This record gives sequence, C-alpha cells and structure tokens, in this order.
Amino acid sequence: MNQWKAYFVFVKPYTKWIIVTVLIGILKFGIPSLLPLILKYVVDDLVLNHSLTVQQQIQQLMLVLGITFFLFVIVRGPVEYARQYFAQYITAKILFDLRNRLYEHLQRLSLRYYQNTKVGEIISRFINDAEQTKNIVEVGMMNVWLDLFTLIFVLGFMLYLDPVLTVVSVAIMPLYALAVKILYKRLKKLTKDRSAALAGIQAYLHERIQGISVIRSFALEGYDRKLFGRTNGAFLQKGLAQSRWNAWTFAIINTLTDIAPLLVIGYGGYQVIQGHLTLGTFVAFFGYLDRLYAPLKRLINSSTTLTQATASWERVHELLKEPYDMKDEPDSEILQADSCSVSLKNVWFKYQDAGGWVLRDINLSVQPGETIAFVGMSGGGKSSLVGLIPRFYDIQEGSITVNGQDVRNYTMQSLRSHVGMVLQDNFLFSGSVRDNIILGNPDGDEEAVIEAAKAANAHDFIMKLPQGYDTEVGERGVKLSGGQKQRIAIARVFLKDPPILILDEATSALDLESEHLIQQSLRDLSTNRTTLVVAHRLSTITHADRIYVMKDGEVVESGTHEQLMADEGVYAGLYSIQNLQ
Repeated sequence: MNQWKAYFVFVKPYTKWIIVTVLIGILKFGIPSLLPLILKYVVDDLVLNHSLTVQQQIQQLMLVLGITFFLFVIVRGPVEYARQYFAQYITAKILFDLRNRLYEHLQRLSLRYYQNTKVGEIISRFINDAEQTKNIVEVGMMNVWLDLFTLIFVLGFMLYLDPVLTVVSVAIMPLYALAVKILYKRLKKLTKDRSAALAGIQAYLHERIQGISVIRSFALEGYDRKLFGRTNGAFLQKGLAQSRWNAWTFAIINTLTDIAPLLVIGYGGYQVIQGHLTLGTFVAFFGYLDRLYAPLKRLINSSTTLTQATASWERVHELLKEPYDMKDEPDSEILQADSCSVSLKNVWFKYQDAGGWVLRDINLSVQPGETIAFVGMSGGGKSSLVGLIPRFYDIQEGSITVNGQDVRNYTMQSLRSHVGMVLQDNFLFSGSVRDNIILGNPDGDEEAVIEAAKAANAHDFIMKLPQGYDTEVGERGVKLSGGQKQRIAIARVFLKDPPILILDEATSALDLESEHLIQQSLRDLSTNRTTLVVAHRLSTITHADRIYVMKDGEVVESGTHEQLMADEGVYAGLYSIQNLQ
C-alpha cells in the first residue's frame, strides 16, 4: 500500500485536471450511447409507423439526422480533441515529474550503489519501467472510470428497453470476474520477470558497447555473440511465457464475450416472433449489446495494461526506495573558506561491512599551501584515502576534518564545492570542449573559460581543433587524445578554483611529452592550495612537503623525499627501481 501512496504523490497536483478529463470523457462516451435509441425510434416510430405519410416519415427522418449530425460532428469532435489532449498532457506531466524525482534520487545515491548495480538495469527502470507507469493514470484513473460509466449508462438504457433481456445479456459477467481474478495474478509476475530480463539485455549491451575496443582487440566477436545470444534467449523465454499467458487470457475472455450475443439473439428473436418485443427495441438492444461488451473488453484489456504498469511501478518504486548511504544532517553547516586544512585521525575504512579493512589507523594532516603525496604498490589504499576527503564514502572509525570540523558536519554540496579532483581517467561528457570546461563553474564567462584553458596548457591545442572551443569531443571524449582530455580536465579544475586539490595518478597513463606539459599545469594549479597527490611515478612528487608510503592500507613510511631516501627503506627502493628503468 505504501508504494501507491508514493505514486499518488506525483498524481496529487493534477487531481483537478484528471476530474475535468473524466467529465469530458463522460460526454464523449455518452453521445454515441444515444445511437441505438435513435435507431429504435427510426425503426418503430418512422419506418414501421404506417399512420404517417411517406412525406412525414422523410421530414422526421431529416430532423433526426440533423440533430444527430450536430451531436456527432459539431459537438463530439471538439470534445474528443479536448479529452485526448488533456489525458496526454496529464500523463506527460506526471511522467516528467517522476523522471525528475528519479534523477534527483540517482544523484544522491552513493558510489557504493553504482559499484554494485549495472548501469543498464538503472537505465531500464528509468526509461522503460517509468514509461509504463503512465498507464496507471491514463488507464486506471481515466479510461477505467469512463468505461464503468459507459457500462452503467448502457445498462440503464437496456433495463429501460427490456429488463429480462438485460439479465440474459449480463448472465456471463460473473465468469468475467472469475477469469480476471485467476488470470491476472499470474500475468503480473510474468510481466515483472520480462521487465527484469529486458533490463538484463540493456545492462549487457551498455557494458559491451563501453568495452567494444577490448572485444575487437581480442577478436571476441563470435564469442560475444554467443554470450549475447544467451542473454537475449533468456529475454525471449520470459517474453514468450508472458505472451502465452496473454494469449490464453484473450482467448478465454473473447470466448465468454461471444456467448452473450448468441443468448440475446435466441431469446430476443423468440420474443419478437411471439409479439412481446418490437423489432426496433430488438435492434436497439442488440446495438447496446455491442456498447456493453466493448467497454467490458476494454476493462479486461485495461486489467492487462494495469498489471504491466503495476509491475513496472514496483520496479521503479524499488529504485526510489534505495536508501542513501550518506545524507546531510538537519543541522549541517555550509563550508565557506578561501583556504582549508585537512586532517585524518585514527581513520579506519572498509567498503563493505562484511569486507576487510582498506585503511587502517591513518593519521596525517596538511595545511593550506602544503602538498602531500601518497605512494606505494597498487591496492595499498591510496585512492580510497583521497576519496574520503570529498566524502564519497563515510569512514567506520576515526575522524576526517576540514578546518577543524568533521566533514560529516558540512553539507556534502558545500564540502565538494571546495575540492577539485584530477584523476587518471577523467570523464568528459559528450558535448563541446567549452561545455566540459565550464562544468568547473557553470557561472563562468567565455573569458574565464579561455583563461582556465591557458593555465592548463590546453588553449593552443583547442584552437587547432576544427571548431575550436565548439568542437564536439564525442562520448567520453573519444575524439581527443589522453593528454588532451587530461588538460581539459585540469582546465575544469582551474575554472573551479578550489582550495583543496586532489591529484590521483593524474599523469601515469600519459606519454612523456604530455606528462611534461601537464606537470607544469599541475604545479601552477597546486600553488597556495591544500594539495594531496597520489603518484605512480615518484619523480613527479619529489617536491612534496611530505610523502606517505602506503602498504596494505597502512602508512609504513613518511617524510620528505630527502629524508625517505636517507632512510633507505621502501620508498628509496621504489625510487631506485624507477630510476633504473
């Protein structure tokens, strides 16, 4: 029940519009319901009325046609347009609000969630399942009520024409109710299974497209097609299972529907022959029979649609219920500072509660204007440590402070706005070079963007691109070299101008020429900032105020380059090996 309360939060702002749309729909469906009565009048009171002359019959027929034409063409046309437009407008607005809420929710979920969830699964719920939920409003809150109104309206006319014949025509309705109860419970589960299988295809496709270069470099196309065939086959089986059940559902429902006309023809025809029922009433009644079972069929189809929409909403709601690992406390402060000190005291950290410790009893501090560096073998916890500063994760023990205040006491937005990060593999978004640089400060003007690019040694190569700053970089910056992407990422941080700078192996994947240019930019960028550097090439951090050597999540050595070389420990050994290489 809570999931429906959650959905009606999105519906509530449009309740008045839904009511108006239903009222317009009642008028739309009500007008055609008059047609069998008009037919009865024409047959009984005009065609079979021998007391009228032919001229009188024609005159009254023209009058009836004129009124009918006005109702069905002049009135019903605009009513039909208004009903369709408002229905689509409401569902589009609700879907718009739902997707906005979903996107906001996705932004607040922790990195841990994204590490444990396939991107394709998230996209499937965001796109496909969210799209299906609009039927809850369009079908469940509008069409169902209109069809129920039509049923009641038509039944009223049928009772007026002949109560006994009406009972005969609705005799099979209890079987409808039984069929719906039995068939649609199973259909809901099959629909949810199919949606999950479709999400599996999207997750597989997204991952393989991202890694297409690996597939081609290992000539794995044939092998990969086999793997995709299995995933696609799983979706096929789920889809066919749902289709089979759907087919049984429609076969049973349509068979039940066909019984009613046969009963009416038999009993109604007998009554006409006996003289107990006029021909016009029989013709009108048969006309109403179609108008009775047409909305009934639509209600059955609506049950199918609503079952699918409900299954989709459950998947969307599961995503919306995904808890936040981290959130701002009600009394969180806003960090406002031109310079920042950072301190870690007795910090212990692990990614999963059941996992092993990634960091063990870390103690360090860095003052404004200082640069500290972290070195060591891969897996030592260096990147994990610097990721704790902007609070990508929360620690289990100890404290991390900025300007003497625990980072958990600041709003995450204000904390992260004071941190600039340059990573080994910086992500560029599809769009222009300018679009990617200005992410550092969306309020920055053209002059600020160019100055940031110049500071990052990026301006010259940008001007050589086909459209300069308007050049499209492609998805993930695929049209640029590694060095070019890195310099754009550095320009982004220059434009942000943060007091805390984190450089996580920012040059380890580059050639020597690119590294030289970027090292110049990074030295300029770190001036007068609190800088933390994760380095693979030790020659790039010899200028650091302190160097921390990490192994298995612990600091095993610390000091300046000169001190560590003099100690002839782990650092000196690594440095000597790299110099020999």
